[in-house]
Amino acid sequence: MATTQQASGVAIPRVATHRPRVSPLRRDLPGIALAMPFLVLYVLFLIVPILYGALMSLFDTSLVRPGLSSFVGLANYRELFNTPGFWSSLWHTVLFTLLSTPPLVILALALALFASRVARGRWFFRLAYFAPYVLPVSTVVLIWNWMYQPETGLVDTYLGKLGIGPVGWLSDPKVAMVSIVILTVWWTLGFNFILYLAGIQEIPRQLYEAAALDGAGPWAQMRRITIPLLGRTTTLVAVLQVIASLKVFDQIYLLTEGGPDFSTQPAVQFIYESGFTSYRVGYASAASMVLFVVILSVSLIWFGLVRRQEKGV
Repeated sequence: MATTQQASGVAIPRVATHRPRVSPLRRDLPGIALAMPFLVLYVLFLIVPILYGALMSLFDTSLVRPGLSSFVGLANYRELFNTPGFWSSLWHTVLFTLLSTPPLVILALALALFASRVARGRWFFRLAYFAPYVLPVSTVVLIWNWMYQPETGLVDTYLGKLGIGPVGWLSDPKVAMVSIVILTVWWTLGFNFILYLAGIQEIPRQLYEAAALDGAGPWAQMRRITIPLLGRTTTLVAVLQVIASLKVFDQIYLLTEGGPDFSTQPAVQFIYESGFTSYRVGYASAASMVLFVVILSVSLIWFGLVRRQEKGV
């Protein structure tokens, strides 16, 4: 028992309280229980398929034979690296990524800056920029397939009024990939736009007020305040866009089926056709592992950039 001396000089007894120690495992048990459903689904539907896919890549697995079939080691990888079609499809994926990422980052930033500064009808611009993103891919492909039709399509009709002849948007190997990029930018721009808009709203208004008192105009505020403070958002948007572009499949397969003359066939379509058309699941698994390593490398680079930005703050 401890005592506390008051100003009057009378000692008042104070009972010492002892809180029971709680083990770290018991303290974290509620959080673990809440996260357990997600962890179970994460392991079942992501970790296990990745490990099983890596295992199948070492076997001559086929859809027409039960089980893993015979062990072939790295033969699938050797054949894959000696297949020109795989490298061609991988290059088409990289080309699509290089063509689509810059406009999807720059245009999303520009539209977010405009929508955050417009005085009237702000809700309309936000809705208009984000609305295409909620459309299913089949609807988007139907719209743009009609617009890309030679001579009768909406695009060639307006180009004809400008004196420009019909363009083989889906039939010319040199133009087909650009057509897919235009479709993708129109369709998916809204997601990056929302990320940038959220980042702009997180910037304190006091910074703009102080800059205005110092005589900085809108362009100076944008160059000195907005764009620098959106650095992390830009890194996030760019890397998420690169990862999404490396996995491109839906719009290309529905619009051109990888044509004309395999000029737009992405890596995912090569994997799909190897596994479900040629029934060579082991060979397709090897191609999947190579693409997985490429995407994982991009993710690790992103983590490195984020850590460097955090250390610089």
